[in-house]
Amino acid sequence: MKHVLVPLAKGFEEIEAITVIDILRRAGLMVTVAGDPGPDGTILGRTDIKVAPDCTLNEIAARDPEDFDVIVLPGGLGGTERLQKDERIRKVLEYVDANNGITAAICAAPTVLAEFGLLKGKTITSHPSVKDQLGDAIYKNDRVVVDGRLITSQGPGTAMEFALALVEYLEGKDKMLEVNQGVLAKL
Repeated sequence: MKHVLVPLAKGFEEIEAITVIDILRRAGLMVTVAGDPGPDGTILGRTDIKVAPDCTLNEIAARDPEDFDVIVLPGGLGGTERLQKDERIRKVLEYVDANNGITAAICAAPTVLAEFGLLKGKTITSHPSVKDQLGDAIYKNDRVVVDGRLITSQGPGTAMEFALALVEYLEGKDKMLEVNQGVLAKL
């Protein structure tokens, strides 16, 4: 079973995070949500929705990065700006990338990958508002872009397509169609 890490930071985009977590879990994937919660044990999203992580980023940093096959970064400008400054996230991203894991990012989150030098020569998409911050990437104005082991998407309105593309990539088209029978997304 593939193990997916979804790191959250204050200001994350709730639609993107929850949609991905939900759809990947429906597909039977092991998903760990990690972040640095506040005193109430939650992380505050960009529209003030609170999410309780499964564990902290320090707990992730203490683990062997090989525990994760996939890392998915939700957008939300505040959250992505915090992730860009987090060495714990850099460590996991670099390990996953160097060891043929899958990296996925939506909305503003591809800027995290650009910050860590992981987009050189890659074909990607993002929220149009951050496309000038993506360094050496080749930008496509598509809703979801798959370039090898890198999957990117544009924003909250593409979150379901992004999540289903992840399921298809990780578990195959039949599993994606099975999951979609329950959610009825337009494919």
